[in-house]
Amino acid sequence: MIPPLLSDLAAVLAPSLLLTLVGFLWGRSSWHFDQEFVTRVVTNVGAPCLVFSALTKTPLPGHEVLAMSGATLVCLAIFAAVGSAVLAGARLSLRTYLPSILFPNIGNMGLPICLFAFGERGLTLATVYFAATSVIQFTAGPAIAAGRPDLRFLLRVPFIYAVAAALAVGSAGLTMPSWVSNTVSLAGGLTIPLMLLALGVALARLRASSLPRATALSFLRIGLGIATGFGVAHLFGFSGAERGVLVIQSAMPTAVFNYLFASLFGTEPEEVAGLVLVSTTLSYATLPILVALVM
Repeated sequence: MIPPLLSDLAAVLAPSLLLTLVGFLWGRSSWHFDQEFVTRVVTNVGAPCLVFSALTKTPLPGHEVLAMSGATLVCLAIFAAVGSAVLAGARLSLRTYLPSILFPNIGNMGLPICLFAFGERGLTLATVYFAATSVIQFTAGPAIAAGRPDLRFLLRVPFIYAVAAALAVGSAGLTMPSWVSNTVSLAGGLTIPLMLLALGVALARLRASSLPRATALSFLRIGLGIATGFGVAHLFGFSGAERGVLVIQSAMPTAVFNYLFASLFGTEPEEVAGLVLVSTTLSYATLPILVALVM
């Protein structure tokens, strides 16, 4: 008989792990997977609908949205400060490595784990973390990689407008017509499975470079995320789902988007690929313990 704790952990982690594995095997096979098409669908259709649906279906009081957003920004500030100090001390390029320490994979991995661990409320809280981080990621991320700020990246991200629309609907106390909420929910539902499959395919196609350095920085990304998540949750007085979501999202491995930005701006993408690959592998070893602690 399976102990209840192991059964609960399997229910939370197995869906994400198995769908990622399907994507990984797909990427290793001869079957075609149009990564660019999937990325565009998720970015332009799925993610905005998921954000809007989550924030309107399970609305949070304004003070909870502000608290989670504030806690997220504090976490990001700590990641940036500690990451910059460590990289400067090790004489490693901030343009190459800082985004990988600063921006965790809160979309592909974080959202489904928070959903299965804490239900619809967990997904809504995780979506707030996702939205706040993504605003910074699509402004500071390209700015760090390119060496200059470019607000055009942010203005071209549709889910930013979905967040604004959802907050406006919530503030006005409006109830969406069933045909709107059902359509948005249906479109948003494709996001998490596609992101997990895309993550698996991306991992299958990445090639690790400078393994010892990638391993050390992966431990920094995940260890710093765990410590910061617990510390900031205590600072903000979070408990239950709020605490769990903040810790889980903060402890995610390096986001695949960091590799895409590194490829776009020519900042040693093979090094970033190693960080994505190693940190994701490491996170699957640490997640069962971490989820057990916060559930």
